[in-house]
Amino acid sequence: MSTKSNVVLIGMPGSGKSTIGIILAKRTSHDFVDTDVLIQHIEHRSLQDILDKEGYLRLREIEASALQGLNVENHIISTGGSAVYSDAAMQHLRVNGTCIYLDVSVDTLRKRITDYETRGIAKRPEQSFADLFEERTLLYRKYADLTINGDSMTQDQICDAIIAHLR
Repeated sequence: MSTKSNVVLIGMPGSGKSTIGIILAKRTSHDFVDTDVLIQHIEHRSLQDILDKEGYLRLREIEASALQGLNVENHIISTGGSAVYSDAAMQHLRVNGTCIYLDVSVDTLRKRITDYETRGIAKRPEQSFADLFEERTLLYRKYADLTINGDSMTQDQICDAIIAHLR
């Protein structure tokens, strides 16, 4: 396995980070943390509630703080889709983590996400899903140690590819 003990999953909402993370944790005997759930635990409220009351920039600040405070080993870390907006948070995660970008096409994401307006996605109010996808794709590629195209692979195939990369 890699000398870095964590695997950090990045990608758009709907790319499969949480699902792949759980499967990968089971297959590699790692612990699992979903940082969206972590933020909700810390804040005692949903991501959508934070967005509704304080806005997307505040959610990104909260997320960056939570990520920078995460100090774990031997974990699969499923990040929120907007984690890549904080260079400091991403650099912190990369110290002991291999970043895997789950790259899924915008068409596939549209099929998977039916609750775009209420899902708790940190985006500008007027920002379309396609614009958000384009903006974030550059950032995901910037931080990725490995990019896996998830459009034509099963969850198990994605996990196999990640495990093979880590060996």
